[in-house]
Amino acid sequence: MAEQQLTSRASESSNINLLNITSNKNASKQVDISNGTTDLYYYESILQETIRVQVMYVDSGNSVEVGGNYKSVIEGLPLVGQESVQLTISDNFDNKLSLTLYVNKVAPFGEDSKKSVISLDLVSEEYFINEQARLNVRFDGKISDHIKRILTDKRFLGTEKTLDIEPTSNNYNFIGNNKKPFYICTWLSKKSIPSVSNATGNTAGYFFFETSKGFRFKSIDKLLEAKPVKKLIYNETTDGRGTEVPSGYDGKVAELTTDNTIDVKTKLESGAYSTRIILFDPFNCYYEIVEPRAKETEKNLKLAGNELPVFNKKFGGESIGSDFTRSTYMLIDKGSLPSGDTKTQIEEKSKEPNFDPKNILNQSTMRYNQLFTIKKTITIPGDFSLHAGETIHLDAPAVGDGQSKDSSREFGGIYMIADLCHYITPFQTFTKLNLVRDSYGRKPISNIPV
Repeated sequence: MAEQQLTSRASESSNINLLNITSNKNASKQVDISNGTTDLYYYESILQETIRVQVMYVDSGNSVEVGGNYKSVIEGLPLVGQESVQLTISDNFDNKLSLTLYVNKVAPFGEDSKKSVISLDLVSEEYFINEQARLNVRFDGKISDHIKRILTDKRFLGTEKTLDIEPTSNNYNFIGNNKKPFYICTWLSKKSIPSVSNATGNTAGYFFFETSKGFRFKSIDKLLEAKPVKKLIYNETTDGRGTEVPSGYDGKVAELTTDNTIDVKTKLESGAYSTRIILFDPFNCYYEIVEPRAKETEKNLKLAGNELPVFNKKFGGESIGSDFTRSTYMLIDKGSLPSGDTKTQIEEKSKEPNFDPKNILNQSTMRYNQLFTIKKTITIPGDFSLHAGETIHLDAPAVGDGQSKDSSREFGGIYMIADLCHYITPFQTFTKLNLVRDSYGRKPISNIPV
């Protein structure tokens, strides 16, 4: 689609209120580089464990006083990495982000006798703690409890940030084996079943990620079920500097691109819609083949749209022998790491499986692959109230409608924010969103016509 002119007042430059760096060597030595910042990128993603900020600033060499002389930030602090950075930014809607980050990378981009351009990569404190901590104990019980323990235990990440952890319905016992905390959190995400009705055997899979609000551990279905935080529209009418937003919508999209790539073979290879699992119990030679299919579980899924893709019936079923497109193999781990005292472990738990692959493994594989069926990228005026993992309602006219008010019934509707970037310059502020959804068809929403 054609790009609109970015004319809204909200896209005008917002404020970098504070960008204060504290020296590792001397905590009383600080420098605020907000006035010299030329570009700032703030990132969140459901596929990244922590948030990240990239800053470009110009250093004229008189930033820090050292012994009566003024030097650059790199020389004066000195800037060596892991320095604490207090960052506060606010958009034109009066939304404010206040964060404490740490310097991960310092990269000079060019310099002359008068100035130098420096790029700073800023990360959360847990980014560094994760490299030093190791999980070397046993974990018993619910997976959601494991996530909370890993995040809050002072032996591991020990974070004091706000946690939004959705309870899981299944238990899983394991030993950390000296793995890093973030690795285990992501590993456990694939083994988790949400505590919603009819979830067991139908859906599985969580995301572990951080936003400016804290850490989140949420199931795919709960994320898609959430009420949209914004209702946005894209069409080719002029923006009118934010005054011509149709009734029922919160704002207009300035740019929209769509990844319309449909690659059926890739989806089939990934097992997005039909994956069989072959189970074997080595203790009694039990052998079972289970073939969960997305269409059979669709009614129990929390879809963003109305339905999953409908494929040609010719390519499935008895006509070609079977319609599964991927196979996974797993040994049933009965009696491994049972809970309780010795008597309970031997008499009651020795025949119970620790992990239930029949109801989890392929369900999470299919759910993750379904989520990225439709992808769109939009640019809007800077809005710091948005976060990765939230849903928005997006409407755009169907192809050929031009400036018609009728929205696309296939691609309009609810989308999840997979990736988010706030971009600030001295002149403009934008928010770029990568949106994904798992299904086709537009669900109606209040105050917006079908």
